[in-house]
Amino acid sequence: MKDALFLMKPGFVNAGLGPFYCGDSVSVEGMLGFFPELRDRIDVHYIDFPRPRRAIADLIGADHQSVPVLILADDAQTDDDIEHRVGNGRRFIDDEKVIRHYLSRSHGLPEAG
Repeated sequence: MKDALFLMKPGFVNAGLGPFYCGDSVSVEGMLGFFPELRDRIDVHYIDFPRPRRAIADLIGADHQSVPVLILADDAQTDDDIEHRVGNGRRFIDDEKVIRHYLSRSHGLPEAG
């Protein structure tokens, strides 16, 4: 399994308001735009706003449905400064800055300045 990145589909409605986009997803999407080769190295999924977000919950548990989220491959190596969490026995990162830092480190890409 590759690392799996989940981003929010744009144009969602929340409590009858919107349409909106997820600013944190946009930040990670921007990195994918700068470095399109990442799309071949990780699995990218776009999900709808309403919960339950079954695709995420099935992998890391119903308590962890935040987006964006990067679910690490079982054999993924992380440096000590990469903070991750664990759900259903899988490691994941649900902070967009840490996701971008991890992607830069693990794929030999420039870091954010």
